Parts: sequence; structure tokens; C-alpha cells
Amino acid sequence: MKDSRTFSPAFTYSHEMVKRLAAITAAREVILHAHLVPKWEVSIRREQLVRAAHASTAIEGNPLSLEEVSRLAEGRDVMAARRAKAEVLNYLRVLEHIDTYQNGGKILEEHILALHRDITQGTLDNPAAEGAFRKVRVVVGNRHTKEVVYSPPPAKEVSPQMAALASWLNSDEAHQMHPVLVAGIAHYELVRIHPFVDGNGRTARALATLILAMREFDIKRFFTLDDFYDSDRPAYYAVLKAVNATYPDCTVWMEYFTEGVEISLHRVKERVLLLSSDEHRKASGGQVALSDRQMKIIEYIHAHGSVKSGDLMRLYGISRQAAGKELAGMIERNLIKTERKGRATQYVMV
Repeated sequence: MKDSRTFSPAFTYSHEMVKRLAAITAAREVILHAHLVPKWEVSIRREQLVRAAHASTAIEGNPLSLEEVSRLAEGRDVMAARRAKAEVLNYLRVLEHIDTYQNGGKILEEHILALHRDITQGTLDNPAAEGAFRKVRVVVGNRHTKEVVYSPPPAKEVSPQMAALASWLNSDEAHQMHPVLVAGIAHYELVRIHPFVDGNGRTARALATLILAMREFDIKRFFTLDDFYDSDRPAYYAVLKAVNATYPDCTVWMEYFTEGVEISLHRVKERVLLLSSDEHRKASGGQVALSDRQMKIIEYIHAHGSVKSGDLMRLYGISRQAAGKELAGMIERNLIKTERKGRATQYVMV
């Protein structure tokens, strides 16, 4: 990059990349139009959330198993170091609220800083480094061989290069590009700049997830790439290292990134097709897709065990009457039922 104040990605559309983008788009359409009852949609979403949190933290050395991460996601405790648990819980919370890290469809530097702050909260040796660009030189090295794999730009270049990246993300060029390519570019560029003293990989992967969600590529929140990276960590790091040698041309990375999206989305598509088969459809009692708010209510019940009308009033800023109407409609569809707890009425899954 000759001028750190501007950024424009450089890569070549290869035949494989174009073919993968076509397969990705086709798989997405299958997933969006498959018949899934709400409880299965919630199940897939929660499963993918847990797998993403486990994989993204494991890549950077977190020792918790998938089962332990699942237990934490359910609100249960596990025997582990405080920092290991905090890393997982932070990432879970960020993914659950990924839509909040933007404003009016724009991703600003402040949103990327907020992503990093929430991902690393309570996990860094220096709390002042949480949500702040680094002011020191850092190197990326192999933990085992102590070999320096990559030397990121000097600290004085971090702020202007991040500003250039944020500016490009909100540009016409980015908005006209396939969202998968935009996510891939943002992921690599953040890792290349390495703007933070720690947590760069998790922040880069969360930023890519945010872009896919914003561009309505991942409408149902079924998609995660973290598991693909974690399945072959040496390949992940090898590609990052290879493209550093060809930068600003990042074709090698874009080919790898689109391959990962295709493989990950294919797995989700197969799962969705299985659950939406005729046999499962008959067993579902003919339930149909819910509104976005009703789906969030089901997710809330799965996360907290139950929901009260007061919870909906607080979460959505609606009246008690509106909350009661929403819940009554879900009772009529046999999705939830009332359960008395003392004087209060709470709602649980049927």
C-alpha cells in the first residue's frame, strides 16, 4: 500500500473462485428457502454459535473443549482458568449481538474498536489495550519454533491504515462486490495490519461475520467459518504467510477464503436439507417460519429457560399490551405455554 490513507484490494478472479462463488450463492438459496420449524432453526443457530466460539478461541490457544464451551453457553460453569472462560464467553456475547457493531449499515473504526474491546474484555494483561490500537511494535511468531512469521506495519501506521480499511468497507466499490469477497478482504487486511496487541484473529473473524450479517448473506445466522479454520490451523497460517509475500495481491487468500465458505455452507445446507425432509415436516405439525421478533423470543427462552412480558418490554421497548399480544400469538401456534412461578406468569417452550 503506497498511501496508508487509501485502500483498494488487489486480487484476480480465478476460475475456481468464480465457481465457488456460484456454488456458495446456490447453497445460500437452498438454506433460505428450506422448510424448517422454529425449534430446529434455533437449534442450528445455537449449535453454530457454540462451534464458532470454540473454534475461534481454540485457534489462538484456548484449551476449552467443544463440550465445555457448550456448557458455558448454557449458563453452566466448567473447571477452567478464569481467562479461558472469559475468552469464550466474550466471543459468544459478541456473536449473539453482532448486528450492534455497525450504524445504519456502516462499519466505522469505533465499531471495530468496540468489537475488540468486547472480545478481549478482562483477558489482557493490560486492560488499557482492550479496544485500543497498539502503540508498540509487535511480531507474529510460531509458538513452538519461536520463528518470526510476519512483522506487521509499525504502530504509527495502524490508525491511518485502519481508517483506510473502514473507509473502503463503506465505499461503493465494497457495496457492489460480493459480500463473501468483502468479508474475506476485511479479514485478511485486519490480520495484516495487526492493529491490536492481542486478539487480532478473533476480531478479524468477528468482523467478517459482521459483514456477512449486514449484507444479508447470513440471514438465519447459520453460518460460521471459524470451524473451517480450526480444522486445519497449519493451512490457515500457511496461507496468511504466503499472501504476505505477494501483498498487495491477495489472490491466494481469497481463493482459500472462498473455499472455506463453500465447504462450511455446504455442511449447513446438508444439515438443513435433512431437517426439512418430508418425514421431519410431518413430525413438525406443520409449523411455519416466524417473524424475526418471535424467533428472538424463542432464542431468549432457549438461553434463559423462560421469558416474561416484562422481558419483552425491556428488550424491544414495547408496551405490556403489545408484549402480551406477541406471546398470545405464539401460544395459539402451540410454540410456547404459560407456567406460573409464584405470582408471576412466565412462558416456556412447549
